[in-house]
Amino acid sequence: MSAPARGAAPGAPPAPPAARGPRRPRGRARLLVVLVLAAVWVFPLYWMVVTALSSRADLATGRVGLVPTGVDLSAFRRVLVDFPLLQWVSNSAAIAVVAVVLTVVVDVLAGYVLAKHRFPGRSVVFFCIVATLMIPVQTLLVPQFDLVNDLGWINSYWAVIVPRSAEAFGVFLARQYFLSLPDELIEAAQLDGAGQLRTLVSIVLPLARPLVAVLVVMTFVYRWNEFAWPLVALREPALYTLPVGLSFLQSQYSTDYPALMAGALISALPVLVLFGLAQRQFVAGLARSGLR
Repeated sequence: MSAPARGAAPGAPPAPPAARGPRRPRGRARLLVVLVLAAVWVFPLYWMVVTALSSRADLATGRVGLVPTGVDLSAFRRVLVDFPLLQWVSNSAAIAVVAVVLTVVVDVLAGYVLAKHRFPGRSVVFFCIVATLMIPVQTLLVPQFDLVNDLGWINSYWAVIVPRSAEAFGVFLARQYFLSLPDELIEAAQLDGAGQLRTLVSIVLPLARPLVAVLVVMTFVYRWNEFAWPLVALREPALYTLPVGLSFLQSQYSTDYPALMAGALISALPVLVLFGLAQRQFVAGLARSGLR
């Protein structure tokens, strides 16, 4: 046992180390930075709510401030009555849900094979998949349209769902996640007589729930907010997705900003709810995949 410091009273607790002194100011500074960043990121959503609850007269006269003076729900009524908003929401939901299931299955299977199976040219295949991330999406619209048109899928849900059913970033994310899983688990399952599919379903997938949560959230957000390709592939207003339908609220000479913000707020609610439900698994999946 070390001797007590000189000048200290007998039986008194030892003085805290000097290195612990500046931790409080540093922690407060970090908290202040986090609060400022949170305010910056939340402010657009707050301003969208304020604008949606304002009237067109208030916007025309410039009487809209940070604190709303009243609540006007006429913008929500205009969006729901004058436009088939519920139909657009159901179209987006159907496309997003089917696309999520298909994309997650393809990304998980491809990532698992590239991570845990040895075959000639595996690195080349993975490099080609990652290289497609550098190709701008706009350059693929014309060949993608020709392909879908030859299949007879134009103006259908499949024209929007199938072309992006395998995401290069999702395959990359799945591969990085599966590389962190020990090979001994798979080898032990195979020694017990489990096949490849049984090993994937019973051993690997229960450990890959954070990865699945990341892929579900990212795919749903992308498909729910996708605008360019549904605008090209869909021609009937009854089949439009919500982002495409909201573009009709903007005209050449005037824009109904309260109605536009009301529709955008309705469009943002499913994404916020999904991320709130899967937030913990989402962060865990990114951490296990090596992304910071």
